[in-house]
Amino acid sequence: MSVLHEGSEPVRHRGPVRAPQSLAGGLLLIALAALALWLTRDLDQGTLNAMGPAMLPRWLAIGVGLSGLALLAAAFLKEGDLLERWSLRGPVFVIGAILAFAFTIRGYAFGSLVLPGLGLLVAGPLAIIIGGHATPEARLRDLVILALSLTPFCMVLFGDLLNLPIPVFPQALTGLFPADWSQKAVLRATAAIMAGAAVLVFLTTRGRRQASVDVADHSGRI
Repeated sequence: MSVLHEGSEPVRHRGPVRAPQSLAGGLLLIALAALALWLTRDLDQGTLNAMGPAMLPRWLAIGVGLSGLALLAAAFLKEGDLLERWSLRGPVFVIGAILAFAFTIRGYAFGSLVLPGLGLLVAGPLAIIIGGHATPEARLRDLVILALSLTPFCMVLFGDLLNLPIPVFPQALTGLFPADWSQKAVLRATAAIMAGAAVLVFLTTRGRRQASVDVADHSGRI
């Protein structure tokens, strides 16, 4: 391992590209943004008062594309890291989380294989837990707490405040609540139950969390 001593200059890259890692990241973000814009081209964007299904993904794609352009500019202006060795763990779990979300939120049918629509109530936590394992430092306890906290927030935001046509829970769940409750009342009650479950899991398992151990060598030796 080479060490950059005090007073020495950083390694200079030959050619116009000064940060290959930023260049690759910028191109990838721009490609993802272009794909998202192409996939939402036939969807109605709506207005701020009446948001359509394309509003959120389209503007999110624009933000991702602008971030990619910023990385591209930095790749030619600022010294950065070389491309490192790629690991398949991250892409496999992230793509798996996206597919799990897509197949379960509205249901999926392929021949004799039929998956019922489970709504955001199940699809959200499932995607968070699967995607969280993209890093080897993932802990199931932390992912469960995150899933039980983030999912009800998304349920209230998209289903209640923004009134977006997103399936929130399985239809069978409505039978567990009083018949005179509105859909929003069921949504809010479900979100409150999930948030309470997140607090309960946190309080009952916080003593079992393993303390992190600092294994770094602070003696100055490499």
